[in-house]
Amino acid sequence: MNYLFLSETELFCGITPVETEMMVNCLEARTKSYQKGESIYRSGDRIEAMGLVLSGSVNILQNSIWGHQNIIGHAGAGEVFAETYACIPDELSMADVTAAEETEILFLNIEKVMKTCPSACQFHSRLVRNLLSVMASKNLNLTRKISHISPKSIRDRLMSYLSLQAVKQGKFQFEIPFNRQELADYLCVDRSAMSNELSKMRQEGLLTYHKNKFQLEEKEQQI
Repeated sequence: MNYLFLSETELFCGITPVETEMMVNCLEARTKSYQKGESIYRSGDRIEAMGLVLSGSVNILQNSIWGHQNIIGHAGAGEVFAETYACIPDELSMADVTAAEETEILFLNIEKVMKTCPSACQFHSRLVRNLLSVMASKNLNLTRKISHISPKSIRDRLMSYLSLQAVKQGKFQFEIPFNRQELADYLCVDRSAMSNELSKMRQEGLLTYHKNKFQLEEKEQQI
């Protein structure tokens, strides 16, 4: 396992690679690999372990009984997922987690994370503080999604999301973690209607794109 990589993630921030290895062993963490589209957690599961993406990425989905799918989150390499449900063991998951590509996950039992280990690792408290920071960031991301889907028009939803991506990445040419269907699901819009709107925006010179790569044109650059 790449402990240098782990020590650079938000969850293990401030903990050295050597300390990270000790922590992972102390917590009896386990790894598992998944193929694209493979289920990691399903709605209705009782979750005891949160996941940290070592490689690849995962999508967090909500599916209605009519088959409509809504992407409510995405976690890439170095990011965690399912930490909220893991912290509330009596609360059954209301979301599915699937591998967006070939993915490797490090699972951490939340009970072991939240309780001081027998060896009383001095960096254990740092891990708990980092976890709280991660959860606060997730709440902020949820607020951002609400702001993206609040506008009534598809164009306004697209510009809200794409503008934030440009701000986060610090440039007007950037990649997003979603394909077309996933982006439509995330923004709660019809894929065909969204694709038509993107084509109109490109014709109007507002942006250019190829697959998941976008560039906002200068006259729309209001970062």
